[in-house]
Amino acid sequence: MSASFDFTGRTVIVTGGARGIGLALSRFFAEAGATICVADVNEAALAEITTGVLADAIPVVVDVGNAASVASCVEHAVARTGRLDVVVNNAGILRDRMVWKLSDDDWQAVLGVHLTGTFNMTRAAVPVMREQAYGRIVNITSYTGLHGNVGQSNYAAAKAGIIGFTRATAKELAGFGITVNAISPNAETDMVASIPADRLAELRDQIPMRRFSDPAEVGPAVAFLASEQAGYITGVVLPVDGGLSI
Repeated sequence: MSASFDFTGRTVIVTGGARGIGLALSRFFAEAGATICVADVNEAALAEITTGVLADAIPVVVDVGNAASVASCVEHAVARTGRLDVVVNNAGILRDRMVWKLSDDDWQAVLGVHLTGTFNMTRAAVPVMREQAYGRIVNITSYTGLHGNVGQSNYAAAKAGIIGFTRATAKELAGFGITVNAISPNAETDMVASIPADRLAELRDQIPMRRFSDPAEVGPAVAFLASEQAGYITGVVLPVDGGLSI
């Protein structure tokens, strides 16, 4: 899917940017002319993306749950490009278990990557964006954050937290030329592939379009919210889910 937005001269950080939706988004923004900082904890995955449209990307190994690691990532991106225009908080993991089987580590790991990671990256990026009087923050949440899902109380709590965080920070940052929005996708990624086949079939049947999206189909929605043209849109949660949330 070709890009229809122009991000020439813009610097974009995508967390979890070396795999799944994040990789599709990194490619989409690169095709649209942006300088991409691909932030991911998986060093091996980062090493595999330095070709093609991402040949000029800035790969950064970052643990989004670690504030110092995130701050270093932002500093590196700004040092290389002189600015930071867009942050896409996409990094995520699963530790699915029924609530009575969840360990402390299962709980903390999921909230640490999804929710704390979103907070860490946003907090680090905001001073740069405030100085520019311009910024776009797009957070990746989930249908599960609004409706829950069996075996995913940790994930649901994290994604619901991201929705609340999005709306609160949208209000805080609106006066500085910074918008904060969220996307709720249901793309077919490695995380979806880890769901048992029978449960996956049930989930697919609930989608009016009867399929999960290709990760590339999420790109245009994220790019729109990250664009200059979307400057009067903030605090929204946009479903990209084939009608699941109807």
